[in-house]
Amino acid sequence: MANTYKKVQLHIVFAVKNRQAILDNSWRAKVFAYISGILRERGHYPLAVNGYHDHIHILIEYNLNELIPDLVREIKKSSSKYIKDEKFTRHHFEWQLGYGIFSVGWKEVSTVINYIRNQEIHHQKRSFKNEYQSLLEKYKIDYKDEYVFKFFDE
Repeated sequence: MANTYKKVQLHIVFAVKNRQAILDNSWRAKVFAYISGILRERGHYPLAVNGYHDHIHILIEYNLNELIPDLVREIKKSSSKYIKDEKFTRHHFEWQLGYGIFSVGWKEVSTVINYIRNQEIHHQKRSFKNEYQSLLEKYKIDYKDEYVFKFFDE
C-alpha cells in the first residue's frame, strides 16, 4: 500500500530440546547460514543469526506479512530437517517447544547484533538459563518457572 512505512526488528531465542549441547562448532555456522536463507526466502531480513551449543539467537527485520508463530515453526522445522539430512550429529536433534521473542528499537539494533555475534564469549561467563531469564525480566514478561524451558540442573 502506498504511504505505508514500517520497520520492526525482532529478537528470537530458542533452545535445543532438553538443552542438549549438540550444536557443534564444526557445523553450527552452516545451520545459522541456512536459517538466514530461510528468513530471506520468507521476506524477512536477517541482521544476526548465532548461538551457542544449546540455543540460538536471531535478529531480523520482520516484514509483517507472516505470523510470528508460523515463522518460528518454519525456522525450527526446516533447520531441524537440514541438520538431520546433512547428518551433522549422530544424536537425535530437535528444537525445544516454545521460544522467546523480543522487540528491538532501532537505537538498540547494533547493540543486539554485537550481543548475538559474541555468544561464544558471552557464555564463558553466563549460562543460557540466566541469559534467558534476564531477557524475560528486562522485557518485563511475566513467566512461571514450570513453563520456561526445561532446564537441567546446572
